[in-house]
Amino acid sequence: MLHAGQIPDPFVGSRAVPLYQTTSYVFKSADEAAHLFELKQYGNIYSRISNPTTAVLEERVASLEGGTGAVAVASGMAAEFGTFMTLCSPGDHIVASNQLYGGSMTMLAHTFKKLGIEVTFVDPGNTDEWEPAIQKNTRALFVETIGNPINSIPDLSALGKISKYHTIPLVVDSTFATPYLCRPIEWGATIVTHSATKFIGGHGTSIGGIVVDSGDFDFSGFPTIADPSPSYHGMRFFDTFGHYAFLTKLRAETIRDTGACISPTNSFNLIQGLETLSVRMDRHVANALAVATFLEQHPKVQKVHYAGLESHPHHDRAKKYLPKGAGAVMSFELSDTLPNVRESGKNFIEGLELFSHLANVGDAKSLVIHPASTTHQQMSDEELIAGRITPGMIRLSIGLETTDDLLWDLDKALELA
Repeated sequence: MLHAGQIPDPFVGSRAVPLYQTTSYVFKSADEAAHLFELKQYGNIYSRISNPTTAVLEERVASLEGGTGAVAVASGMAAEFGTFMTLCSPGDHIVASNQLYGGSMTMLAHTFKKLGIEVTFVDPGNTDEWEPAIQKNTRALFVETIGNPINSIPDLSALGKISKYHTIPLVVDSTFATPYLCRPIEWGATIVTHSATKFIGGHGTSIGGIVVDSGDFDFSGFPTIADPSPSYHGMRFFDTFGHYAFLTKLRAETIRDTGACISPTNSFNLIQGLETLSVRMDRHVANALAVATFLEQHPKVQKVHYAGLESHPHHDRAKKYLPKGAGAVMSFELSDTLPNVRESGKNFIEGLELFSHLANVGDAKSLVIHPASTTHQQMSDEELIAGRITPGMIRLSIGLETTDDLLWDLDKALELA
């Protein structure tokens, strides 16, 4: 969190990670340039592909997750898109949770269809649905550590065993958990993705994503990684790079060609946030549990979706996979006895003072949004029902404010609902 990926420059002595705000790098010779472009030598060519500041961010997150390495990209969505574009070809198939961030759902259901990739959605909490959904052309299983927005907790260990048995990568988006609360690789995940925009950065200033590879998956028979690459004159990435094959292909082909790179300044800002991750997450989690407990006891609240509560159906899984706490994002449903639930939700949101109404989570400041009309509004009624998103559902991201101030704000706003 504080030291991985950086040795202070002996010539300058900077203790802080330097910001290399540069597009490109001078080659020492023509031979070096050729070797770099042929992937025969490690080094920097262009900041669309790699950058020294970004490399520190990559190594720190990989170290925290216990992975073999990482690639930082433009956003959390770029992390997911880049991962699947590296694993899949037209005609391939993905099995995914039906309780995901709305942008992930739209990408999987609609954008990938245009690319010839089909997706089957299953209940993340019901492990029995996953294996029957696997097809001969399935190239990935995809789930969130803490499902958005109802806090579903998958049985990661069971999914890891399915992944290993069928030799299909298990991709886990662990944005809500961060590596401080859960390390999915230890439970069988092949690849872990993060929207570093959220808790890793922690201050709502910079957008970025991270892809971490466990290094444990056998890609020797995996078509997109093991087959000859036309982009590199028939190079076989697995034969050449071994357990770094997936990350090298992600960086040298997918990110190079899609341009989904992170800016050095955003990498620098995300590193500043990462250095306080554990301290912040302890406060986030303590506040979240207090808020969830308060909401569960309020007469205008019908249900609270927070796995840290004993009433949540996945509370035991949360204790197993998230022993330090179930994160700081939750949702709750206003009572259906209210005359107009949608109007009550609007009144509640507009009655808040400390909570900011915006489309983000994981900020130091507390945030609120109405998923059905915003983050998940592009989903069909059937998809909303499958994702258990109701018209009266409110999503909260609990920040670092004083607990009493947060409870005061919520209590006051609920009186207006």
